[in-house]
Amino acid sequence: MGQSPDFHSDCAALLREKHARGEIDRRTLIRLMGVLGVAAALPAGAGPARAQAGKTVTLVNWGGIANDAFGKYYGKPFEEKNPGTKVVMDSSGPSAGKIRTMVESKKVVWDLCDSSASSSILLGGQGLLEPIDYNVVKKSDLLPRGFAYTYGAAPYSFSSVMVYDSSRFGSNPPKSWADFLDLAKFPGKRLLRRDAIACLDAMLMGDGVAMDRIYPLDVKRALEVLKRIKKDAVYWTSGSESEQIMRTGEATMGIIWHTRAKVLFDETKGRIASTWNQGVLQAGIFVIPKGNPSGPLAQQVLASACANWEAQIGLLGFLGNGPTNPKAAAAVPQELRRFNPTDTENAKLQLVLDGEWWGKNYADANQQYLDAIAS
Repeated sequence: MGQSPDFHSDCAALLREKHARGEIDRRTLIRLMGVLGVAAALPAGAGPARAQAGKTVTLVNWGGIANDAFGKYYGKPFEEKNPGTKVVMDSSGPSAGKIRTMVESKKVVWDLCDSSASSSILLGGQGLLEPIDYNVVKKSDLLPRGFAYTYGAAPYSFSSVMVYDSSRFGSNPPKSWADFLDLAKFPGKRLLRRDAIACLDAMLMGDGVAMDRIYPLDVKRALEVLKRIKKDAVYWTSGSESEQIMRTGEATMGIIWHTRAKVLFDETKGRIASTWNQGVLQAGIFVIPKGNPSGPLAQQVLASACANWEAQIGLLGFLGNGPTNPKAAAAVPQELRRFNPTDTENAKLQLVLDGEWWGKNYADANQQYLDAIAS
């Protein structure tokens, strides 16, 4: 049975409303209007002058409160400056394998992905990522070393730090990775990530290698150092698992993300503490899959996230991730500076992860590490 003209008009009106709210883009609106046999009748100004209006950018993250945080501090500011554009959060986890599968099958539905420096090097080298357009994303909006790569840029930072149960060590807590390796002076289980990144770096620092001599990383030596504590080591895979192992007392000392260390510090009123000394400062890299649906708009969202230092400070307070815009550090409230990995005083104590080295060597180094802890 055919539908009445009123039905078609009502559908057309509903589609125009959805377009105005940014729920469907202009191309979809015109296509659906054609199905209805109704002219799109877009308002003046909806043509080339507003070419990006009605577009959607899908930003993929790893879930949890990061989904809310990225929506609030990356998505919303961009939407406010670009009416009709939606930045949609997807918390399904943008693993390198998923990105590869999407691009190779030419079924890309993601635009911007929370990834890593090493993955950006690996995937970019395989032709699976769009290069960052540094005419759009300004390098001046990023810290100068380790936060801008050919296929990725970092709107946030994080660190892998040493965490310890201060109740177990009295007035002489551990202060370095050398202390971490000293089971006689600081007894108890050691917590390591089930991943080589930052762990091998820490082993070398504990063995006396200066931070400016860590790279190129001597994997063989790092694994030899690991053997000293292997029988007393336990391992974590997820951030929540790292918290739980420290919380229950299964380990007295560990290497975990600074954001998780802050949760434990707050929860235990300082009993589980951490140090920035010899932390491994890492870039929170965003990448753009090759053939992403939003095209150049993804570059603009990334540029906004890197430029908006006020929002980055908000993200620090909400989630704990550090700002990467050089303008942010001086503006961070005093009460948050102790938790900011890129604060000048904190950053100078840390090793900046070499994403280029890890991107080229991760697969082999990580497999050697996993084999070592499993044997």
